[in-house]
Amino acid sequence: MTTLTLKTLDGGQRTIGNGALDALGRDLDGRATTPGEAGYDDARTVWNAMIDRRPGAIVHCRSKADVERALAFAAEHKLLTAIKGGGHNIAGNAVCDGGLVLDLSAMKTVTVDAEAKTARVEAGAQLADVDAATQAHGLALPLGINSTTGIAGLTLGGGYGWLSRKFGLTIDSLEGADIVTPDGRSRRASAAENPELFWAIRGGGGNFGVVTSFDFRLHSVGPEVLSGLVVHPFAESGRLLREFRRLAAEMPDELTVWSAMRQAPPLPFLPEEWHGKEILIFAACYAGDMAEGEKALAPLRALGKPIADVISPHPYVGWQQGFDPMLTPGARNYWKSHNFAQIEDGLIDVLTEAVGRLPTPECEIFIAQLGGATKSTDPAATAFAHRGANYLMNVHTRWRDAADDTRCIAWARELFDRTSRFATGGVYVNFMPEDETGRVKSAFGASYDRLARVKAEVDPGNLLRMNMNIRPAA
Repeated sequence: MTTLTLKTLDGGQRTIGNGALDALGRDLDGRATTPGEAGYDDARTVWNAMIDRRPGAIVHCRSKADVERALAFAAEHKLLTAIKGGGHNIAGNAVCDGGLVLDLSAMKTVTVDAEAKTARVEAGAQLADVDAATQAHGLALPLGINSTTGIAGLTLGGGYGWLSRKFGLTIDSLEGADIVTPDGRSRRASAAENPELFWAIRGGGGNFGVVTSFDFRLHSVGPEVLSGLVVHPFAESGRLLREFRRLAAEMPDELTVWSAMRQAPPLPFLPEEWHGKEILIFAACYAGDMAEGEKALAPLRALGKPIADVISPHPYVGWQQGFDPMLTPGARNYWKSHNFAQIEDGLIDVLTEAVGRLPTPECEIFIAQLGGATKSTDPAATAFAHRGANYLMNVHTRWRDAADDTRCIAWARELFDRTSRFATGGVYVNFMPEDETGRVKSAFGASYDRLARVKAEVDPGNLLRMNMNIRPAA
C-alpha cells in the first residue's frame, strides 16, 4: 500500500504514511483496497444508483477483530467513516467521498439453534440469508420485504414487514448484539449488559457503534404462508381504499395487507392489455393456519371485480423474494415517507390524483399496514419512537436516466407536502433520503434526547456520522 490522503471529520485531509497503512493491512483477516485496486469499485457500489461516492480506502472486514482494528484506526486519525452492511440504505450512507469505509458484507454467517429458537446473524447478512437459514427449521424472524436488504441497517432502524403485526418489529425479537464502539472496544449489548446501549440500538440507527453480530429470538412460521396479490383497476381505487380501511380495523394480527399504486408491470398473471396501466394492488400475507387465513382474507378478496387474484399458499422464502424483481439494484431511487394514524378520505383523494401523474413506469406509492404486535411493546422499552402509527406511506420514485432526476424528485416532494396534513409527523428512519437531515428529530421523536446522551457516552467525537445523525449531548 502507498501513502494515501483521506478526508477527515472536520472536512480537511490527512496523509496516512506507508507504515500505518501497512500495519493495518498486515493485521487484518480481510484486506484494504484503494481506488484502482480489485474489489474497490464493487465495494463502493450501493443499491441506489444515485449514490456515486469514491472513498479514499475501503477495509473489507472478515471478523470482529477487523472491525475493532479498522474503527480504532479511523478514530486515531479522525477520518470520515462509513459503515457498509447490505448497502441498501436509500440515503447511501454506506459509502462516503474521500474517507474510510468499513465493508462488512463478507461477514454473513447465520447460525440457528432450532431447539432454542434463536439465531446469531453476522452484520453483513442480507434478509435472504436469514430466511434461508431459519426456514430450514420452520422458523422466521420479522424482516423487510426485499430480500437483498441488509440485516444490520434494517434492525438498527426498527425493522418491519409481513410478520410484524403478528410478532412485532425486528428489534422486538432482538435479544443481544456484539458492537464495537468508536474507541475500538467490543461490547455486549443486552438487557443484562450495557442495557442503555441495548435500548439505543433498537431504533436509534447506526449512531452508537458497529454491530458485528445480532442474537435474535425466532418464531414458528411456514414453510408456507397464505399470501399473494389482488389487483384492481385504478379507477376503482378511491372506493376500494375506503373499503379496505373499514376491513383493516377488523383484521387479525396474523394478517397484513399493503396497498400499492403504480403502473402494472408485465407480470405473467396480468392480462397483457393491462400492462403499463395504473392499478391498485392489495398485497397480503397471513402468518398462521391456512384455513383461518382463508376466512380472514375472504372479505378483502370479495371487494370489487379484480383483474387478478393470485392469493394461495406460497413458500415463505419465495414470498419474501416476490418483490425483488421490482427492487433490483442499479436504478435511481428517491423516497419520501409519512406515518399515519388513519387513512383519511382527503389522503385517498390526494394519492389517487398523484398516481395519474406518475413520472416513470417504475414509480409507486405504497401504504404499509402496521399496528398489531408493533404496538404491544412499551414505547419506552426501545428507542423506536413511532409505535402508534397504524400505516406508513412510502413515495417510491424510481427511474433510470439522470436527466429525469429533477422531474421525479419534484413529483415525490410535491406529494409529500400535500399529504403532510394527514400525517402524524413521525417518519421511519430507514426510509429517509440523504436530503432529509432536517427531519432527524422527527425520526427519533421522544427518544432523541436520551439517544443523544448515549451517543455522548460511546461516541463523543461523533465519528459515526454517516447516518441520520444524532449529535452527542453537550
